[in-house]
Amino acid sequence: MANESTDEAPSGMIGRKAPAFALPDQDGKVHKLGDYKGKWVVLYAYPKDLTPGCSAQSCGFRDTTSEFTKLNTVVLGISILDSKSKKKFAEKFSLNFPLLADEDNAVVEKYGLWKEKSMYGKTYMGISRETFIIDPEGWIAAHWPKAAGSETHAQEVLERLKELQAK
Repeated sequence: MANESTDEAPSGMIGRKAPAFALPDQDGKVHKLGDYKGKWVVLYAYPKDLTPGCSAQSCGFRDTTSEFTKLNTVVLGISILDSKSKKKFAEKFSLNFPLLADEDNAVVEKYGLWKEKSMYGKTYMGISRETFIIDPEGWIAAHWPKAAGSETHAQEVLERLKELQAK
């Protein structure tokens, strides 16, 4: 597979086997990557439930979920807050897909999402806003290392998915 990145710099993740996971969603249901073999998966990481950028990003995926479904694709959000927080987030914004709770950071670390960040001159560790498209065999086919926290990001992912499926 070609090392194509959706960002300016090539992503070292594209062409790699997607790390396995088993995480609970907002309702406590456990989702495993292996459950989706034969389907495309959009896995988007976001820093925190109920914040403006994460809400806009998640609502963009909410509004395009039916289009992803028509393309044999499941959308999964992931962050490090617990299922209870995810439930409030999903209910407030009528999110119609699983939000995965990675409370111990194990999965976000496997995907290289736990990074040093800075705000107001202070550095801290946190989850990076990134998006992956995983193909039906479990390989990372596309990666946005700096995913936008906006409603338009989902449309960009959808267009890239269509390109990948057309190959």
